[in-house]
Amino acid sequence: MIPYGKQLINQDDIDSVIEVLTSDYLTQGPKVPAFEQAVCEYTGAQYAVAVNSATSALHIACLALGVEKGDYVWTSPITFVASANCALYCGAMIDFVDVDVATGNMCPNMLRTKLEEAKLQGRLPKVLIPVHLCGHSCDMAAIAALSNEYGFKVIEDASHGIGGSYLGNKLGGCHYSDISIFSFHPVKIITSAEGGVATTNSASLASKMALYRSHGVTKNPQIMHRPDEGDWYYEQHELGFNYRMSDLHAALGLSQLNQLDQFVTERNRLSKIYDKQCNDLPLTSVNPLSDSISARHLYMIRLHNVKLRRSIFDMMRSKGIQVHVHYFPVHLQPYYLRLGFKEGDYVNAESFYQQILTLPLYPALVDIDQQKVISELSSCLD
Repeated sequence: MIPYGKQLINQDDIDSVIEVLTSDYLTQGPKVPAFEQAVCEYTGAQYAVAVNSATSALHIACLALGVEKGDYVWTSPITFVASANCALYCGAMIDFVDVDVATGNMCPNMLRTKLEEAKLQGRLPKVLIPVHLCGHSCDMAAIAALSNEYGFKVIEDASHGIGGSYLGNKLGGCHYSDISIFSFHPVKIITSAEGGVATTNSASLASKMALYRSHGVTKNPQIMHRPDEGDWYYEQHELGFNYRMSDLHAALGLSQLNQLDQFVTERNRLSKIYDKQCNDLPLTSVNPLSDSISARHLYMIRLHNVKLRRSIFDMMRSKGIQVHVHYFPVHLQPYYLRLGFKEGDYVNAESFYQQILTLPLYPALVDIDQQKVISELSSCLD
C-alpha cells in the first residue's frame, strides 16, 4: 500500500532516542527545553511550550487566553475536530467561519461579514482559530487586521504547517497571532511520535501554558505563597493537566527538526510533479497563497465531477494507493449536530468537502510510486 502520509526516520533519529533511553532522564529532563529552544530558533518565536499532542496545545492555548464559559470561539469547519473541541473543553461556545471554496482555508471576507453581524448581536468571539489546511497559510494579515478591529485573540492552528512561511516569515513566529500550534504526529512534516508545541511571543502566555501543561503545579519561588518551605515543596496554582512531553519524544523531535527544511523541499518538489502531470485532468489542485511557502503536509485535489469521488476512492484503494479525504466538516459530525448545527450552515465548506481527495505525499515517496498514483488516477478519470 502506498500511504497518504508516512514518517521518515533515519539513524540519527534512532540514536537520539537511544541516547535518552540510556540517560538518567526519560521525562522532565534536558531534551524538552532543548527542543523548545530549537523550535524558537527555527520559527523566530520567543517562547515554545512542548506538550504531548497538538490537541493538548490547543487546549492550554485557549486556557491561557482566558477562554471560559460564556465565551465564543470561532474556527474553520474544514479541520480535524480538535480545532473546535478545545473551546468546548473550556466550557465556551463554538462557532465556525466558512471557507474559501478554492483553498479550504478560512475566508477573510466571510469572517468580516460574520463579525459585523456578531457585533450587532453582542456575540463577538474571544478567540479565533484559523487552520492552515494542508500546510497552506491562511491570509493571516487580513485576519490580524480584523483581530485589531474587533478585539479578538488569534490562535493559529498550524498543525500542518511547520516549515512553511507567509509573507517571508516562518509559520509559528506569531507575527499575526497570539499563539501558534504545531503537531508532530507521525504523518505530519516532522514527528516526535506523538507531540505538539505552542509558540508565542508573550512571556505571560508562555508561563500560563507551562503551568496548565503540568497539573497547574509550580516550584517558582517568585510566585509561591510559601517560598521558604524547602526545595521539596511545590504548589498547585491552577487546575492543570498532565500534558507534558517526555524527553524520549523531544529527542526524536529535536533530531527530526534538523531535517525539516529538507523534508519541506522534497514535499514541494513532489507537489510540483503532481501539479504538472495532473494539469490536463478534470481536477483542480488546492494550492497555497502566492505570497507563502507551504509545508505541504497534504496534496489535495478538487474533482470537477464530484459524483466520481467514491468510485475513484475505491478504485485507487483497490490498487494499493491510500488516497484519503481531509476533512468531513466538523459542524456535521453527530456530536456537533446535537449542539444545533445543521446541513447548509456553511455551504462553502460542505461544497469543498464534496470535491476533495488527498493523494499520497511524503518525503520517502519514490518516483515510481508517485507515477503509479498519477497513472491510476488518470485511468479513473478517463
